[in-house]
Amino acid sequence: MVGVRLVERPGGPRAISLTEAGALLVRHADSIVDRLDAARADMQALASGELGTLRVGTFQSVGARVVPRLMHHFVGQWPGVEVQLEELDDEAIVGAVERGDVDVGFVLLPLAGETPLETIELIHDPYRLVVAAGSRVGLDGPPSLHELAVDQLIGFRSPHPSQPVESAFRAVGIEPRFAFRSNDNPTVQGLVAAGVGVAIMPALTIDEADPRIRVVDLGDAIAPRLIAIARHRDRYHSPAARAFVETALEVTRP
Repeated sequence: MVGVRLVERPGGPRAISLTEAGALLVRHADSIVDRLDAARADMQALASGELGTLRVGTFQSVGARVVPRLMHHFVGQWPGVEVQLEELDDEAIVGAVERGDVDVGFVLLPLAGETPLETIELIHDPYRLVVAAGSRVGLDGPPSLHELAVDQLIGFRSPHPSQPVESAFRAVGIEPRFAFRSNDNPTVQGLVAAGVGVAIMPALTIDEADPRIRVVDLGDAIAPRLIAIARHRDRYHSPAARAFVETALEVTRP
């Protein structure tokens, strides 16, 4: 049994000491109190956004070129937040944010139709011409779209990166001819390197360190694509989610 023992002291009051079982119980009680204090601190941290999970929707080029730099800054400021990255097609991210499958997501502007999302523009991503390393295209300056019309084009299946390119050709009376389409950036670049055709790609999708290709500036022949970060305008945004958006703005600022 747990109990106390009265200890007689000569010439003084009787002292109370715990039995061995009582001392063991006190140690366990102290441990429980410490755990409760830690749990209380964790709950306060969770409520303030210092702990928990942040779900982020991203697409291929942003995930490869923007997110690593963003995470380097964000994790240092919010070490208790677990960031779960969901790589999706750019069109699918809008629906994921709408449904609440992700808390924030990178999207391409303009969004199609009416949505309950608010977007914050981050990046103007210019289009570049990608040709095989041995090609003479663009050696004498940016080629016109009429000059490029004689080449087979490698393009994207997704409308967001491909529509500006196709619209630019059609605006000057040319129907572009595509030899191949893929939504995988390395595949598009690999086909160019193999001499299958040339590609007009957003700058963030290009691996410029690839010795098999050469990148040519197209000037303002094609409007850049606009990359934004989106969140649901009617939902609660945790402090960590708000900080993630602020960090994205900081690391993408020109």
